[in-house]
Amino acid sequence: MPADDPLDPIQLTRELVAIQSTTYHEGAVGDFLDELLRRRGWATEKTAVPQPADSGTDGPRWNLYAAMAGQTPDLVFSTHLDTVPPYIPLREDDAYLYGRGVCDAKGIIAAQVAAAEALRAEGLRVGMLFVSGEERDSAGAKVANESPKGSRFLINGEPTDNRLALASKGALRTVLRASGKMAHSAYPELGESAVHKLVEVLSKLLALELPVTEDVGPSTLNIGQVHGGYAPNVIADQAEAQVLVRLVGDSAPVRKAILEAAAGLAEVDFTLEIPFVRLRAVDGLPTMIAKFTTDIPQLSNWGEPLLLGPGSIHVAHTPHERIAKTELLDAVRLYVEVGRRLLA
Repeated sequence: MPADDPLDPIQLTRELVAIQSTTYHEGAVGDFLDELLRRRGWATEKTAVPQPADSGTDGPRWNLYAAMAGQTPDLVFSTHLDTVPPYIPLREDDAYLYGRGVCDAKGIIAAQVAAAEALRAEGLRVGMLFVSGEERDSAGAKVANESPKGSRFLINGEPTDNRLALASKGALRTVLRASGKMAHSAYPELGESAVHKLVEVLSKLLALELPVTEDVGPSTLNIGQVHGGYAPNVIADQAEAQVLVRLVGDSAPVRKAILEAAAGLAEVDFTLEIPFVRLRAVDGLPTMIAKFTTDIPQLSNWGEPLLLGPGSIHVAHTPHERIAKTELLDAVRLYVEVGRRLLA
């Protein structure tokens, strides 16, 4: 039977943040939520998410689905169990909670559970889906998309300052690898510098005119990692860079531009693509454009998506991650309002 006591989303956020769950280590937080939701009358399903070979651990990681027994939900709330590293312990003051995951996305989990229970009490058919791996490759969402539950709507939670996102940028991750010939740096004519080749490619990439979508904004490019060579007095025979482009449309012109920039200088490996998506608005509610990516493209079988959650993306992934307690409570009310309107 459903629990009689109302769930406190602030306290649940505290409890979730106290459990370290950086990507690949989501097992314990999944177990905690599974036990909590079963105690509160939800029927739950835990699904294992495979560990990649380079994760450095063989510990369990889960997707967790919850709904009322025997019921097909019309609406599913969803967000992710994992956080980026490093783990930052919880602290708080009168106004804010601080720590890793308070807004991305454990506070969102707490708000969604509270909202789902409020809608359940009104007789609406709702469920919850909490997944692993969003911060790396959406591994949990891909697993979940193989077993949808028939929902008509999916409200995905990410920090949007409690505003509905009209669009979410996509992502194209690229690895560039240059090779050359090692030599003594006093005799550069005897070698061929892979680093010099790579620098030339990266210079071309920084000069690209990337696509722009009028109501969304520009594509953006970040050179996130560069490695190569052995020492200042050695001509480098290898070099590698990782580049991420935030997409505002089709990836094809961006792929073409990267390949042209690297031609004759470096090999190109497109390692991840998440498509740009447009999303539904709800009349009268504030909106925004999400310049980040989400699990939504990998949850296409879970119903029409909306993107909404408390907290600011500007402090997510930083040492100063925080969320206002009042904003958490506002998110519960907003999730309930949107759920009612979708299912009216």
